[in-house]
Amino acid sequence: MTSTTTAPTFNPADPAGIDALLTQDERDVREAVRRFCDERVAPYVGTWFEDGTIPGIRDLAVELGSLGVLGMHLDGYGCPGMSATEYGLACLELEATDSGLRSLVSVQGSLAMFAIHHWGSEEQKQRWLPEMAAGRAIGCFGLTEPDAGSDPASMRSRARRDGSDWILDARKMWITNGSVADVAVVWAQTDDGIRGFVVPTDTPGFDAPLIKHKMSLRASVTSELVLDGVRLPADAVLPGAHGLKGPLTCLGEARYGIVWGSIGAARSALLAAVEYAGQRTQFGRPIAGFQLTQQKIADMTLEVVKGTLLALHLGRMKDDTGLLPAHVSLGKLNNVREAIDVCRTARTILGANGISLEYPVIRHMANLESVLTYEGTSEMHALTIGQAMTGLSAFR
Repeated sequence: MTSTTTAPTFNPADPAGIDALLTQDERDVREAVRRFCDERVAPYVGTWFEDGTIPGIRDLAVELGSLGVLGMHLDGYGCPGMSATEYGLACLELEATDSGLRSLVSVQGSLAMFAIHHWGSEEQKQRWLPEMAAGRAIGCFGLTEPDAGSDPASMRSRARRDGSDWILDARKMWITNGSVADVAVVWAQTDDGIRGFVVPTDTPGFDAPLIKHKMSLRASVTSELVLDGVRLPADAVLPGAHGLKGPLTCLGEARYGIVWGSIGAARSALLAAVEYAGQRTQFGRPIAGFQLTQQKIADMTLEVVKGTLLALHLGRMKDDTGLLPAHVSLGKLNNVREAIDVCRTARTILGANGISLEYPVIRHMANLESVLTYEGTSEMHALTIGQAMTGLSAFR
């Protein structure tokens, strides 16, 4: 019996042939984002990381808006309305370039824009979402505080009524986009529980000093938010958000993007290691030909493949039935943890060159230390999974 089926070829950039599981539209989205990153960001991001700045970030935001990745999984108000899987593939390519780039996009779309889109009034949506989708307005999301990270219910930020207005006093830390934002979604305690507020950053009493001296996510704007007696009109509150469900729903969206993005960083480190190993000669031959190096490459390849399949599965679930918090925790805990291990292993293959910004490995490795912590630490995701598996909460 003969077969006319063409035998598959092995592609080191897609070892398990996962491309065959994607639709043409999904591949087109991925390629458009990859092309943008290769042309607009990759040649410069090492210098941005070294300098701790993103020159022309507002122009970059407009370009990202034109690309269609800002709020890309939201419908209406100038948003592209793409699928969760398409959004995930975009996050993978963005973070394959740099975690800071993916952070800019995910904070804009999955936190600030999603909060307004999901919990906001029609007036708030009309005012902010079209401008944010186009990148002409940048948003940030103020939840984390100096003494309230994994336990946001203990936040000290407070909003009180003053006639029909609100007076907001808040201190927020580690806020991506904060110093360049035009609008901040800020969460605070009120007499009616935790509420979210849409705060134009030119409101008197609002300040966002830049956080410096960080060794991770250096190609990203990270800030403190300081709100002292900020007076807001009654319609500044997000009408649909009451209690912790509001910010936690937003965090679930951002965490989903990290499930994909972290694998992008791992893939970048893996391919850099494979290329380097093929060029680096020791003892008369490329180190790619040594068994220990091939063992490392094989192990890294397995983790990138498994993480990509997990992300794709969760993307299909999100598009079909939606995801539970435990599903997202499974993805973030596994993929970020394994991505860090892939980067560390890749670093050993590059030897001393592994610490040079001429290669992406050490940059990804340092960035992922932040990704491991933000949007829920590994400990919090482990407890979320543990609670789902046992039915018992170990948070308190």
